Amino acid sequence: MVRSRRETMEENRVKLIAAGRKAFAEKGYAAASMDELTADVGLTRGALYHNFGDKRGLLAAVVNEIDGEMAARAKEIGGANDDAWQSMLAEGAAYIEMALDPEVQRIVLLDGPAVLGDPSKWPSQNSCLVATQRSVEQLLEKGVLKPVDAEAAARLLSGAALNAALWVAASDDPKDVLPKAIDAFQSLASGLLADR
Repeated sequence: MVRSRRETMEENRVKLIAAGRKAFAEKGYAAASMDELTADVGLTRGALYHNFGDKRGLLAAVVNEIDGEMAARAKEIGGANDDAWQSMLAEGAAYIEMALDPEVQRIVLLDGPAVLGDPSKWPSQNSCLVATQRSVEQLLEKGVLKPVDAEAAARLLSGAALNAALWVAASDDPKDVLPKAIDAFQSLASGLLADR
């Protein structure tokens, strides 16, 4: 069976993202060699440039993939709770805790912002924001939260979780900082609760 050009391009894209993910996790963005990375998957620099434009474009694709996985994992962890409020808190805490994962720490939380700039402008972070806003809207409808603008609350909650994860990742002792970050996140978020 002959593969179409589109199938070949998609296969090359998947290979390059996997190779980039491995190289960036092991060596960091700055030390990752594009020649080694492409050779490891039997491709040329031309394939890299065609698919991603440059090394920075490849990093953006890798960050997008990992950040999407982080969001899905956090949603799954949050989904274990029957209570919508506890579910949202659990999602935020899970996202922060992922800062202990060496791959997440290096690629998404350290190299990502250094190379790609403000994480709040990343497409993957915007999809997290949309999901958080939907959760906030549902909690508002149920009267769980004080009357507050849903977008503003979602942006602050998402930003707090992201910045807590960035703090954990950049700290000298991430395991010591993690419980402090989660506790502060949950305390801040609880300020949105309606008086019951």
